[in-house]
Amino acid sequence: MSTTTQVTTFNDMFTLLANKLRFTTGVTTTETQLKTAINTALHDIHLGVDYKLPWAERRAVIRTQDDYSTGTVTTTKGSVTITGSSTLWNTANDFGVNNVRANGRFVFSGSRTPYIVDTVASDTSLTLTERFTETSLAAGSTYRYYEDEYALASDFLRPVDMQTFSDQESIDLISRTEFRRRYPVNSTVGRPLVATLLDFAPSGSTAPIRRVRFAPPPNDFMQIPYTYITGNLAVSSAGAAQANLSADTDEPIVPLRYRHAIVLHALYNLYRDKKDDTRSQEVKAEYTDIMTRLMMDQEVGSPRAQLRPRVSHYARAAQRPYTRGGGGRGRFDKGRWDFMGD
Repeated sequence: MSTTTQVTTFNDMFTLLANKLRFTTGVTTTETQLKTAINTALHDIHLGVDYKLPWAERRAVIRTQDDYSTGTVTTTKGSVTITGSSTLWNTANDFGVNNVRANGRFVFSGSRTPYIVDTVASDTSLTLTERFTETSLAAGSTYRYYEDEYALASDFLRPVDMQTFSDQESIDLISRTEFRRRYPVNSTVGRPLVATLLDFAPSGSTAPIRRVRFAPPPNDFMQIPYTYITGNLAVSSAGAAQANLSADTDEPIVPLRYRHAIVLHALYNLYRDKKDDTRSQEVKAEYTDIMTRLMMDQEVGSPRAQLRPRVSHYARAAQRPYTRGGGGRGRFDKGRWDFMGD
C-alpha cells in the first residue's frame, strides 16, 4: 500500500490496522484476529442503514410461470401419484422451463385446495408431497397447475422498499401474517397484486433460502423487476461478488472515499475487546463522525425518512369502482342485484 493513498484492498486495511495497533505481522493468530475484525466492521457499517447506501442496492427480475391445464388427470384417494392424459408436464415451454415443476401447485376439478408437487417423473406422471384426501378422480378430470412462489436473487438480503416489491408492476409488499390472513388458500390465479417474503430452512448447505410469494398467483409469463439490498459486501479482483473479504486483493463494495471507516470501526472493536476504554471511545467518536457525514453525503433523490401509508389497494379500487373486471372487485359490486356495470 502506498503511504499517500486511501486504503483500497483487504491487505491495505489489514496493514493500516496492524500499524495503528502496532501489532507484529506474521503471527497467524494475530492476523486472523485483525482480518476478522475488518470483516465484522464491514458488515456492521451496513447494519440497519443498508437501504440508505446506494452501493448496496441491486436489481433483479423474476420471470413468472404461466398456469397449465392441458389434458386431464386421474388419481385415487390416499395416493400421492397423479396420472395425466394428453399432458406435457415434463416438457419445456418457450422459455426453456418445464410446464410443471417441483414446488408448484395443483388444484383439481371441484376443489380449491392446492396440492404441492414433489417430483415430476414424466409428461404423464407426477407425485405430490401429501396424499390426495378428496374423492378419487375418474379419467377425464380437469386440473390447473400454477406457481405462486419464486426464488429471489442468491445474494438477496432485504428489499429496498419495505412496502413495495415491484414499482413497475405495482405489487405491494405485506407481512407473512397479513398474507396468510388475506389469502389463506391462494388458488385463484390472476395478475399479482401483493407479495410476501418467505424464509426456508437451509437444505444441504448453510445458505438461507429466500423466496417471494405472490397473490393472486401469476397466470401468465411476466417479467417482474425488483430492487434489493445485497448480502455480498465484497468483490474479488476477478469481479466475483462475495459476502466477505478473504484474499489480499479483495475489495469492499464501499466507495473508496469511505473505506477508512471500516478500519476505524475494526479498531474500535479491538480496543473495546482489550478493555482499553479510553482509546475505544476516542476511535468510536471519530468513526461516528465519519458515518454521520457519510449518511448525509448522498446524491440528489436519495431516500429520506417519510411516512407512507399503504393506499395502493384503495387507489386500484377507486380506478374501477363499478366493474368486476380488471383483476379486482368494484366498490359497489355486492351481487347481481347491485352490479352497476354494463
